[in-house]
Amino acid sequence: MQTIVQKYGGSSVSTTKKIEKVAKSIIEKKKQGYNLVVVVSAMGNTTNELIKLSLEVSKAPDKRELDALIATGEMVSSSLLAIKLKDLGFDAISFNAFQINLKTNGIYGKSSISDIDEDIINSQLKKGKIVIIAGFQGISDDNEITTLGRGGSDTSAVALSVKLNAKCEIYTDVDGIYGVDPRLYKEAKKLDEISYEEMLELASLGAGVMHARAVELGQKYNKEIYVGLSCSNIKGTYITEGLEMEKRAVSGIAVSDDDIAINIENIDYDINLIAKIFTNIAKANINVDMISQTMPFNNKINISFTVPKADTNDILKLLKTFISFDNIKVDENITKFSVVGMGMKDSSGIAARLFEIFKENNIEIKMITTSEIRITCAIDSKYKEVAISNVAKFFDL
Repeated sequence: MQTIVQKYGGSSVSTTKKIEKVAKSIIEKKKQGYNLVVVVSAMGNTTNELIKLSLEVSKAPDKRELDALIATGEMVSSSLLAIKLKDLGFDAISFNAFQINLKTNGIYGKSSISDIDEDIINSQLKKGKIVIIAGFQGISDDNEITTLGRGGSDTSAVALSVKLNAKCEIYTDVDGIYGVDPRLYKEAKKLDEISYEEMLELASLGAGVMHARAVELGQKYNKEIYVGLSCSNIKGTYITEGLEMEKRAVSGIAVSDDDIAINIENIDYDINLIAKIFTNIAKANINVDMISQTMPFNNKINISFTVPKADTNDILKLLKTFISFDNIKVDENITKFSVVGMGMKDSSGIAARLFEIFKENNIEIKMITTSEIRITCAIDSKYKEVAISNVAKFFDL
C-alpha cells in the first residue's frame, strides 16, 4: 500500500471547523487505499501569539525556553486532528517529535533535521492507523526541544516523505505556486510546474509558499513535491526536476521586507578587518545575504550587506565591539526584489530590461546581487508595488 505524506499549514487548521474539514479530506484519501502520514502546523496565528506572550514576560526571551514554548502549537493541532478523525470513525494517532525520535542539530530556532525513526511510524501504519505528526519541531542529541524556523513544517513533511519513500503533498491556503504572490499582483498566473532550483531561489528570497530547506531536501533526494489548496480538487503545482520544461526567461518574482541593510562606511581597506567582520557574523549564526564593497579610495572602503530584521540587535551589538558606532549606518527601509528563471542561463538582456523598467519608474537601486538564474535588487520599500506590477506585466507573470 502506497504511503502519502500530507502537510496542512496553519491557515488550514486555524479553527476546529477547518480541522473537521481537513479530517474529512484525509478520510477521502484514506478510502482510496493509501497509508497516510499527516504533518500539521500550529493553528492560525498561534506561533505569533506564543511569541507575543513570551515578549510580555521578557524583552529577550531565552531561546531554549522559546523553542519549548512555540513547539506546543503543533502538538495542539495534531492532537485535535487525531481526536476528530477518531470521532469520525477512523483510527488515528498523534506524535510529537520526541515520540518518533525526530533528531535535529544546530541552534534553537534554526535547527535542521538529521534523522527520523521511521520504524515507529511504519508500525502504526501497518495497524491501519492514520499517523498525525507535529511539524516544525525536533529533538537534539541532548534531548532538547528545537524548532526548524518559520515554515519548518514543510521541511518536516519532505523529510518524512524521503524516509518513508512516500509521495509528498503540501496543502495551504493558495491553490499552487504563482509567478508572483497573488496578494501583491492580482493578475498573477499559476505555474503547473517549477524546478527545484527556481523554487529554492524564490523561497529563500521571500516567496512564502514553501520553506527553502524543504525544497532543498526535495532536490537532494529528487522528491517531487505537490503544492495545492487544502480540501480542494483544484490542480496545484509540482516542484520537480523540470528537465523537460520550457525554460522561461523569468519564472517568478520574490519580494521580502524582512531584512535591513547594514552600511559600514569609511573603514580601512584591510582584508584582516573584512575577514573579522564576516567571521564574527558567521559565528553568531546571523545569515548575510547581499554584500557589496566600494573600490578603495585613499585606502578606505564602504561595505554594505543585508541581514534579517530579527537579528538587528545582535548584529549591531557584535559590530560595535570592533567598529566605531559613527561608521555604522542601518537602513530599515528596504525591499529585496528578485526575479528568478532558469532561462536566464541562456537569455541575454534580462538585467538590462529590468533596469530599464526601474529607470522608467524612478526606482533607485541600493544594492545588487546575481546568480545564474537570479537578479536581486535592494530598493526603497515605497517602490515595491510599482516594481512588482511593471516587472510582472513585462515578463507575463
